[in-house]
Amino acid sequence: MATLGLIEYTEASPEVRAIYDDIMATRKTDWINNFWKALAHDPVTLRKTWETAKDLMSHGPLDELTSELVYLAVSITNSCGYCIASHTASARKKGMTDEQFKELQAIVAFANANNRLAAGYQIEIDERFR
Repeated sequence: MATLGLIEYTEASPEVRAIYDDIMATRKTDWINNFWKALAHDPVTLRKTWETAKDLMSHGPLDELTSELVYLAVSITNSCGYCIASHTASARKKGMTDEQFKELQAIVAFANANNRLAAGYQIEIDERFR
């Protein structure tokens, strides 16, 4: 259960309902997921997070599927079960195939292993990388 519970649409303040309405209109859906319902306890954080999501996750230099794959990779690395589920579903809607998912998993595992090796060995950064 969410620490502070979830704020359903019918229980939301007018300010939160307006953000929920924007989420549903932008995403062309008829429901609000639990992430937004949990953040609704702090309308300022809810608004900031939603505005950032709208700005970064669509219509940028990266295509929407690539943005979802990056978000999914970070979520896997951070072991955020909710985010893994949410962004796997979103990536699938944007065209991610099973083969792409398997390759993403392999790359995430490879990168995490190499990150730990580089950190453990305290490898100096090559001048050519600067």
